[in-house]
Amino acid sequence: MSTPEPKPCAVCGRTITWRKKWERDWENVRYCSDQCRSRKTQARDDSLEQLIVDVLATRARGATVCPSEVARAAGEQGWRERMEPVREAARRLVSRGLLDIVQGGQVVDPSTARGPIRLRLRR
Repeated sequence: MSTPEPKPCAVCGRTITWRKKWERDWENVRYCSDQCRSRKTQARDDSLEQLIVDVLATRARGATVCPSEVARAAGEQGWRERMEPVREAARRLVSRGLLDIVQGGQVVDPSTARGPIRLRLRR
């Protein structure tokens, strides 16, 4: 039997790879960790996804934006605390095929990207 295709976590967007212990229940696996299972997606997450798309829509086609710009555009004082939720929203948009995450001009895997990233609407 071949292993099923990986799928994105419903909360953070990281890739969930198949494990033998999930063999009977793979269709129902939605979260990559207990932390994501306990958080689930919240209404604020949808607004962050929309904010990413809105900020990129104001830019030239093919332009990129730093996640910190989106976190600052959220209008809250503690933009640094908003960075990981913005990255999670970006990973979910990547899994839906709306966004690319780039480093040094090259598209990277959002689950393994470390360091500074840029967000770009998918061409």
